[in-house]
Amino acid sequence: MTGALWPWSEMAAALAAFFASHIIPARPPVRRWLRAHLGGTVYMALYSALSLGILAWLVIAANRAPYVEIWPFALWQLWVPNIVMPVACLLIAFGVAAPNPFSIAGRSTERFNPDQPGIAAVTHHPLIWGLTLWAVAHLVPNGDLAHVILFGLFALFGLMGMAALDKRRRREWGGEEWRRRAAKTSFLPFAGLISGRTGLADLPADWRRILAAAALYLALLLSHRALIGVSPLPVI
Repeated sequence: MTGALWPWSEMAAALAAFFASHIIPARPPVRRWLRAHLGGTVYMALYSALSLGILAWLVIAANRAPYVEIWPFALWQLWVPNIVMPVACLLIAFGVAAPNPFSIAGRSTERFNPDQPGIAAVTHHPLIWGLTLWAVAHLVPNGDLAHVILFGLFALFGLMGMAALDKRRRREWGGEEWRRRAAKTSFLPFAGLISGRTGLADLPADWRRILAAAALYLALLLSHRALIGVSPLPVI
């Protein structure tokens, strides 16, 4: 019994560590204390390394968990992550270190221009949306209980995190400042473009970031079998 329960216990522990590592440092007093004692650069480096390490542990724990089928696998399901992941990689590449006061990954937010919002013209949470799309896309071909829990919680955590960030920014800035900064942005990707609040000219165009997104997607594609143990490519 102990041997049968251990894989689930390991996954529960990895999940607890993942959520704790994201929720606790996000508390303003904790974040301020860590930045004050470690410095911004060291804090971000350590936080990123810790997050990646726990994420790797969580994926390994899900792969070790007993297989309990929720829905059957079909080859067509592999098309979903292959179609969605290029979009997710573009959001991540454009979102990291871009002037964006809405985002957890933004920098130089004083350079943010609401009239020319860059990646925020697509969505004001590009990085988190990229990770959320990764989770949703990988949920489709992974219909066993462990991976439904893994990717489902990731997607839910991403959506809840974006909503919480928006609530915090509204409170910090006030309604008028929020409306000014968010005039050409949207929560849902491309919602501003569809509604007409933004135009094609507002969308970011940076070939370095496009190449970075392509390199990220190619690296994930080529390393998937070695790291995860299965090929991500549909058999045509």
